Amino acid sequence: MNILQTEDTICAIATAQGGAIGTIRVSGPEAITLTDRIFKPVSGKPLAERAPYTLTFGHILTPEGEIIDEVLVSLFRAPHSYTGQDSTEISCHGSSYILQQVMQLLIRQGCRAAGPGEYTQRAFLNGKMDLSQAEAVADLIASTSAATHRMAMNQMRGGFSRELAVLRDKLLHLTSLMELELDFSDHEELEFADRSELEDIARQIEQVIHHLVDTFSVGNALKNGVPVAIVGETNAGKSTLLNALLNEERAIVSDIHGTTRDVIEDTMNLGGITFRFIDTAGIRETTDTIESLGIERSFQKLDQADIVLWVIDATCAEEQYRQLADKILPRCEGKHLVIVLNKADLLSSDDVDTAASTDVQLTSLKAALPDLPEDACVLSLSAKQKEGLSLLQKQLVDFAALPDLSQSDVVVSNIRHYEALSRALEAIHRVQDGLAMQLSGDLVSQDLRECLYHLGEIVGGTIETDEVLGNIFKHFCIGK
Repeated sequence: MNILQTEDTICAIATAQGGAIGTIRVSGPEAITLTDRIFKPVSGKPLAERAPYTLTFGHILTPEGEIIDEVLVSLFRAPHSYTGQDSTEISCHGSSYILQQVMQLLIRQGCRAAGPGEYTQRAFLNGKMDLSQAEAVADLIASTSAATHRMAMNQMRGGFSRELAVLRDKLLHLTSLMELELDFSDHEELEFADRSELEDIARQIEQVIHHLVDTFSVGNALKNGVPVAIVGETNAGKSTLLNALLNEERAIVSDIHGTTRDVIEDTMNLGGITFRFIDTAGIRETTDTIESLGIERSFQKLDQADIVLWVIDATCAEEQYRQLADKILPRCEGKHLVIVLNKADLLSSDDVDTAASTDVQLTSLKAALPDLPEDACVLSLSAKQKEGLSLLQKQLVDFAALPDLSQSDVVVSNIRHYEALSRALEAIHRVQDGLAMQLSGDLVSQDLRECLYHLGEIVGGTIETDEVLGNIFKHFCIGK
């Protein structure tokens, strides 16, 4: 199917299975006509003669006149619909059999089954929304917290687009001044904006783009979860800790060293923040090829994490700390490090005074760790007994420190938008350098046009190929 094909009429089941009500969406030039062929109102005129934004009660019939279901049909006329085309929505009972029967009847009449995201794609192609708003539809459907919902809703309602429109106007103003200077440079009697004014406009543009780029770390964490790597030696209790945090048996737990050989990831919500926990292979010297690959991936995930949970067996804390300190600590610079002294329930009276308080016990254990980084947080707990987890959870929330967002806050969470903004930022930096070095206007204008191009990529102004649009919309669900 050509991704830009919009002249045929499509249909799709737009609701999840198992509900009491199921909805089928129909959109295209013949949406109303084709729906009329399988639908008979209980009374009154056919759909084609009814006003838009109305509900009609009636029956879905086979060509032989057999009733498939009693339904309500919503009617929308172009251009005032989600897709910008004539559309109907058939609300049936939620039986999968009924829904499939209605779909088959529509297809026999000339409809085509819609592909993933094709309704939103048509909305974009018909000018109902720009590309960033279209992508926000998928984010809104996938939102799992108040923060991700606010981000997606703001973008879908055009908050990000308006921010880009302001940027574009400033860029066009700066470009027009440069082009004017080029076109009339031989007219000495004309006065042009001096370079200091141009530099001031460029600086304003750079600040806005730079701010948007900087918001991506927060937006990505809110959308995909704050990455938390769980690292340490084999059998320190990493998988037990993951299971305890998730409150389910997500990872295999065994006394055999090296059980976890690959990365295991799962998410959970703490204090309204999504965390993406990554259980890694135990770090140790090994000749096992598969285990070595797992350990290599452990270091890769450690590098990508914002928070690192270094799990150490409290019964041999100093030994394990010394063995891995030179491998782990250098990789934790710029990250939040939590040293988790696990298996605290196994400490004997020889290790620490059993009558001592938890604070005294922890102080004793911390003293056994040489050259401990000042900014490292040290916690003592028992993952197996699920003791001390609340303190760890609180520390994770404190370290995440994600801001409370309102629906008016513009935050970048889409990697495609981030990359386009980053390229736009590079272009505006070249503009600033060109102005500072008194380069000719034609060279500066080229960088200005490039900056405009990259901003246009975000909202779809420069998107023309089937391949690019197909890549964006293929991740949508059917019916949207």
